[in-house]
Amino acid sequence: MKIDTQMRDVPFERMGEEALRFERMGFDCAWTFEADHNPFLPLALAASATRRMHIGTNIAVAFARSPFSMAQVAWDLQRGSRGRFHLGLGTQVRAHVERRFSMPFDRPAARVTDYIRCVRAIWDSFQNGTRPAYEGEFYRFALMNPFFDPGPIDHPDIPIYLAGVNERMCRAAGEVADGFHVHPMHSVGYLRDVVRPAIAEGARANGRDGTKLVLYAPVFTVSGETEAERAAAEREVRRQIAFYASTPSYRALLEYHGVGGIGKELSALMRHGELEEMPRLVPDALLEEVAVVAPPAGIPAALRRRCEGLLDRASLYFPVPEGAPETDWRHFVDTFRAAA
Repeated sequence: MKIDTQMRDVPFERMGEEALRFERMGFDCAWTFEADHNPFLPLALAASATRRMHIGTNIAVAFARSPFSMAQVAWDLQRGSRGRFHLGLGTQVRAHVERRFSMPFDRPAARVTDYIRCVRAIWDSFQNGTRPAYEGEFYRFALMNPFFDPGPIDHPDIPIYLAGVNERMCRAAGEVADGFHVHPMHSVGYLRDVVRPAIAEGARANGRDGTKLVLYAPVFTVSGETEAERAAAEREVRRQIAFYASTPSYRALLEYHGVGGIGKELSALMRHGELEEMPRLVPDALLEEVAVVAPPAGIPAALRRRCEGLLDRASLYFPVPEGAPETDWRHFVDTFRAAA
């Protein structure tokens, strides 16, 4: 099992050194996500600064870009990283795609499968000179000339991960993706009983082997050297759970754990701006299902035990803190690996 980390939001000029620190700590991959910054620019710096560690997006919003623009930036990062790039895609939700990105959002699972197939057709043209002739339900790629063709690269097989929570998106990953980005709002039971069977179903329907998909998840942790530190960590995790649970997309997990009723309550509090009230609605039982709770020294082994047999790679949800001693995190990585 791989142990990864999240790239922190540090000044742009320090991104390369940050990635190099993670490589020295021993992490297998560093991931960015699309929120208040572009997810690709830090990876260009990370690719240049490192030699071993892989890099990837978890996630880039697919529908914010055309398939060609996504294919192009991924191709450049794969070339620049010498084959270490992972393209993680997500659909986001209707409100953000339509009102923030000004893009269409109908039938997101069907649309994103067509999107991924189109991206792969573009890469095939880049690598093999294949005539552009992709005609999908939502996207098409039918024009290319040498002026716009970046040409072949040494490592053309770029793994595509698809992110999701609900069964339909899990099936879509099984249909077309190489990997699946498990949302941090997950539990062992939900992974076992919902996510993995849905991926396998989608794969079977398309003549694929679902066991070959790589599953990665960032995991919430509650820990601390003192009771005050542990309480602060728990408050932050409760806040994150409440935020995600207020979005209808994540109610399937709540319903799986028998607490579906809190979803609408959290949504109402979010609409009214009563953010401080939201974490109080998160039941203790749900917190224990979606988070690893252990003393700091026990987190690596507890994380490994939780993920073994269900995930192929994992990370902590929160990035390595700024200024954290490299020796401490090398020990964390070594302990995680030794817990096999």
